[in-house]
Amino acid sequence: MTVKALIFDFDGLLMDTETTLLESWRWEWRRHGLELDPAGFFADHGGDANEPRYAALAATVGPAYDRGSSHTLRMAYRAELNAALAPAPGIVGWLDRAAELGLRLAVASSSPVTHVGAMLDRAGLRARFEVLATGEEVDAHKPDPAVYLLTLQRLGLPAEEAVAFEDTAHGVAAAHAAGLRCVAVPNPHADHARFTAADLLLTSAVDLSLDAVMAALAGHAGRPRRADAAEARLP
Repeated sequence: MTVKALIFDFDGLLMDTETTLLESWRWEWRRHGLELDPAGFFADHGGDANEPRYAALAATVGPAYDRGSSHTLRMAYRAELNAALAPAPGIVGWLDRAAELGLRLAVASSSPVTHVGAMLDRAGLRARFEVLATGEEVDAHKPDPAVYLLTLQRLGLPAEEAVAFEDTAHGVAAAHAAGLRCVAVPNPHADHARFTAADLLLTSAVDLSLDAVMAALAGHAGRPRRADAAEARLP
């Protein structure tokens, strides 16, 4: 079937907010004279995973730890980092070409609309997206497909007429569970070896033009869900 819409994850894909999240936590640990161990920092699911992070810091700092102050200061620092973010490389080119092709655009994120909407507004991207579906609107987060199913419902399209774009392995799983094909563009902290299920795996949105992405997906229709950028360039 003809693709009519593209559905994008937000954090780590449209903008590198995963790095600002990690850096805000490194900053907060260093404020207490400590170093954060990044191993296992990123969760294997969408939604807010900060409570265990605060608990780990509190256990390390001890009774002097002030959870309220820690949160306020960390969030203020992350807001400074986020304010300097631009769209990820190649993303604006994809969105421009999608508009030229008449493709509808949507965002499906496990994060709340207060975060996603504000960041899209700041980057001047929000008006490009016909649909925003976010974490507070569904009962379960990725890898559950709920936010993708909500997005498809709002678009009024079957999964066969849309393509998802994700930066995490659990995001790819959510897209596939909703019946979508999925292009993976792993964020800087994701292990590329975990993306074997993706229909197309890129290192960046600058790897291929949107036309080439769509052609690669069409060329792999009916094949196992796996292709990389080098393979996609083959005739």
